[in-house]
Amino acid sequence: MSDLDDTLMLGADAIKKTILHGGTGNIPRFVTGAKVTFHFRTQLCNDERTVIDDSKVVGTPMEMVIGNMFKLEIWETLMASMRIGEVAEFWCDTIHTGLYPIVSKSMRRIAEGKDPVDWHIHTCGMANMFAYNSLGYDDLDELMKEPQPLYFVLELIKVHQPSEYDRESWALNDEERLKAVPMLHGQGNKLYKMGRFQEATQKYKEAIVCIKNVQAKEKAWEAPWLKLEKMANTLTLNYCQCLLHMEEYYEVIEHTSDIVNQHPGVAKAFYLRGKAHMEVWNEAETRQDFSRVLDLNPGMKKAIKKELAVLNMRMEEKNQEDRNKYKGMF
Repeated sequence: MSDLDDTLMLGADAIKKTILHGGTGNIPRFVTGAKVTFHFRTQLCNDERTVIDDSKVVGTPMEMVIGNMFKLEIWETLMASMRIGEVAEFWCDTIHTGLYPIVSKSMRRIAEGKDPVDWHIHTCGMANMFAYNSLGYDDLDELMKEPQPLYFVLELIKVHQPSEYDRESWALNDEERLKAVPMLHGQGNKLYKMGRFQEATQKYKEAIVCIKNVQAKEKAWEAPWLKLEKMANTLTLNYCQCLLHMEEYYEVIEHTSDIVNQHPGVAKAFYLRGKAHMEVWNEAETRQDFSRVLDLNPGMKKAIKKELAVLNMRMEEKNQEDRNKYKGMF
């Protein structure tokens, strides 16, 4: 009963715990930086106990780092009452569950093989939610509109102390994230020079996510935010250079357009977008972007002249192919 009593210290009206299967040993040390591995099932408090999420169905347990500003902080509290191997059901009132839909969205995106956040969008997840009025999942949208108590069934699998595992970027605090950025940037550059573009994109992307996680806590368009924005844009453009080599032209256009829409003075973004437009036969857009590059950076005149020569040659070849294709049809 001591586990139950410890949990109820938060208030019997807010959390109620029921042990479904006892664990073994003493309660682990849940110190800051410890990595907790567990399975979870989230259910509505209706007669059907409708399941919202279930990590066992996905097939992968959840990992959480204590003290890492996890959006659903109550899970840290719940875990701290559990032993290894224990399975427990927690009823949590609305005061603890309001942010669950946002957390669930991130976990579902990971399970679907997507990024947990759209890192190239220049607003934080909360702002995006209000801007688009949807999390992309109908059941989560309903929970967001009308927060309600939830059941969390948790199974504690293991707890690694901070010295017992290599911490990935998602497990770092803000200071550690910012220190990791130049290292990841350098690793990406080295891989790029070696022609290992896919691997380089992962390093750049990891660095961008580190920056965006820190930037989300700053006030938009003020000096600290702008400094981080500049760092993120530099890395995004490096990422786009890799994508050009990987022939992912439309993704290049998407990311560079995000940048120029927010920061219309970034010449490199127009240059890379122009190159991507050229590869997908968007002649007018290519010329427009290269013209903008020259407006912003006249020193690029020689490079742009070379690119336009390639464009002219390609368009002439394409036009000739089209003439040959349709010759005799009319």
